[in-house]
Amino acid sequence: MENITFDQLPQAMRLLHEKMDRLELLLSENQSPQDKDSIFNVTQAAAFLHLSVSSLYVKVCKREVPFNKRGKRLYFYKAELDEWVRKGRKKTLAEIQEEAGQQLLGVKRKA
Repeated sequence: MENITFDQLPQAMRLLHEKMDRLELLLSENQSPQDKDSIFNVTQAAAFLHLSVSSLYVKVCKREVPFNKRGKRLYFYKAELDEWVRKGRKKTLAEIQEEAGQQLLGVKRKA
């Protein structure tokens, strides 16, 4: 990576913006709308989440996982399952310590 001078900054930003546009285009081409709207049955959803079918039923009964029910059948949207998994992310110890440090700095500044 080369060093960029202040005078070269506008051109570097333009190139960066063009590369980001190309990346967005590539990502949107690779992700078909059909993937977002995929509907899973219980067996498919359990396989997608790497759970047993019985474990998935337990999560459904406790309303821990998003689902749709039509009659006696359960259906799961792939996008909703993806979002559910993402929301379950736990912070690392380093992230918690960083947040605590930021909070302490904020308290000290107010005092």
